[in-house]
Amino acid sequence: MQDVKPVWIYFRRDEIFHVPGLGFNGLIGFSPIAMMKNSLGTSIAVDKYGSSFFKNGAQPSGVLEHPGVLKDPNRVRDNWEAAYGGAANAHRVAVLEEGMAYKPISLPPEDSQFLETKQFSVTEICRIFRVPPHLVADLSRATFSNIEYQSLNFVMHSLTPWLVRIEQGIIKDLLLEEEQDTYFPKFNVDGLLRGDYQSRMNGYATGISNGFLSPNDVHRLENMDLIPAEEGGDDYYLNGGYVKLKDAGVAQQNKAAAVQQNQPKQTQPEEQDPEEEPDSDNRLSESKPRKNGRRTR
Repeated sequence: MQDVKPVWIYFRRDEIFHVPGLGFNGLIGFSPIAMMKNSLGTSIAVDKYGSSFFKNGAQPSGVLEHPGVLKDPNRVRDNWEAAYGGAANAHRVAVLEEGMAYKPISLPPEDSQFLETKQFSVTEICRIFRVPPHLVADLSRATFSNIEYQSLNFVMHSLTPWLVRIEQGIIKDLLLEEEQDTYFPKFNVDGLLRGDYQSRMNGYATGISNGFLSPNDVHRLENMDLIPAEEGGDDYYLNGGYVKLKDAGVAQQNKAAAVQQNQPKQTQPEEQDPEEEPDSDNRLSESKPRKNGRRTR
């Protein structure tokens, strides 16, 4: 057979959409499987051991001892495996002849920590790809109080680095230089960060009271019917009780000045010349008739 020589095909950088993985040596990214092949090899070995263990009847292998010399030991072994080997023949009562004795030589699975090794393999694979164990149905360490934060941690520390790499790759390889000032890629992961109902409602209330969310903005996030604009669905509200720290006393002063300005002014009586306006005594004396003299009998 004639050897077939490999054919090399060269591509330019602008012909390849390349998203490097874990690390980058300038040419290719690092494969998680290639970097963690030893850990994956241990997991494969544990699986093979478990398969072989249960295939042999969930009993450790051992030695059949005979006091004499066997003419056909292979036939004795084959008969033993046929009668007592396999999971279907587990825990059957063995009948030994001619003074033979069975002695197990393997460790039981508890001593070899078989189950602990299997559990560690699951955790190790999750660690390679930075996936929380509860996402692969490992709920041994998940509780109602931390599973939500584990999901948020998965979005922030597992998905986001990959999404940023893909966004940067799109800008570098798929957009022209004149397009990079106008267009940009952005993955929307708000749906994965929504949280529980109470947390969302508290966040919406904060957004509405601070003026950066309208009622219809909240309805869109919650997939609800929009409120008509004429009923205030697109209006933005702001709590007017906030003032700057340096203006803390100015607001009270302005309020007091406004109240004083709105009060009606009291008119003061004009001062009059004493000669023009007689005092009360003079008015009283003028109102009475004057007597010309004493009366005499």
